Amino acid sequence: METPLIEFQDVTKSFGPRTVLDRVNLRIHAGQVTTIIGLSGAGKSVLLKHIIGLLKPDSGRIIFQGRPLDEMTVSERKSSLAQISYMFQDNALFDSLSVYDNIALPLRETTNLSRSEIDRRVTARVEQMELADAVNKYPSELSGGMQKRAALARALVTDPRIVLFDEPTSGQDPIRKNAILGMIAQYQRRIGFTAILVSHEIPDVYFISNRILALYDRTVVFQGTPAELEDFDHPFLDDIIRSLEGLHGELTDPFARTRFAMAHQELEKKKTGKDIHALPAENHHG
Repeated sequence: METPLIEFQDVTKSFGPRTVLDRVNLRIHAGQVTTIIGLSGAGKSVLLKHIIGLLKPDSGRIIFQGRPLDEMTVSERKSSLAQISYMFQDNALFDSLSVYDNIALPLRETTNLSRSEIDRRVTARVEQMELADAVNKYPSELSGGMQKRAALARALVTDPRIVLFDEPTSGQDPIRKNAILGMIAQYQRRIGFTAILVSHEIPDVYFISNRILALYDRTVVFQGTPAELEDFDHPFLDDIIRSLEGLHGELTDPFARTRFAMAHQELEKKKTGKDIHALPAENHHG
């Protein structure tokens, strides 16, 4: 069996009396898109911080490429974690820097590469992301989609093996959500990096994911393909549906409410195996 790129073995993490992760076991495989889903407060961000080395488990082990991180030397651990890049939820582009300088920043800050080599790498990512006409512009001059592409170019400029995406579609309208997810899937296939997404956008993220990890009640209760999730019978899905029903009453935009009805229907179908007909949004509001 293929050795996982990243593996958690009985990882537990507490903050004071509150246990956030409780004996978490998971596997992330190279070259795939793995999405970690869970309700708000489920511990997704804490899990992410363990992957990138910002937090260490109270007990249990994190294994990278077959080697426990806690058995590595400081330099080995640093080298392993250097293979991971991060695309922030809000892009985190520097307003005072041009697109070119934003993309070049990680190379300037973390390597001793020559100016010509930095230029070569930045130019390659700019062309790859179709940003040639925007290199001298500032983030405020870019569309939302171009800002996302610039942020992805910066995340990829160091040639990472793994890219983490923290809620990449949060706060976006449905059309832009699909565009962002499509962009991630397109470049992941083209470049071949391992993508790890943290998201509560259920079920929007399913269509680009090879594997889904579900965090619930402080542990991972499901890991498998989106198709296998259809046969998953667990209170986790009930809680997701209830959370969507609670959200539904807060929606006022007709398009958003229609989109909600479609998502709700799809989740019910996954849970029951039946193609139910969701009631129109108007019948549930006020």
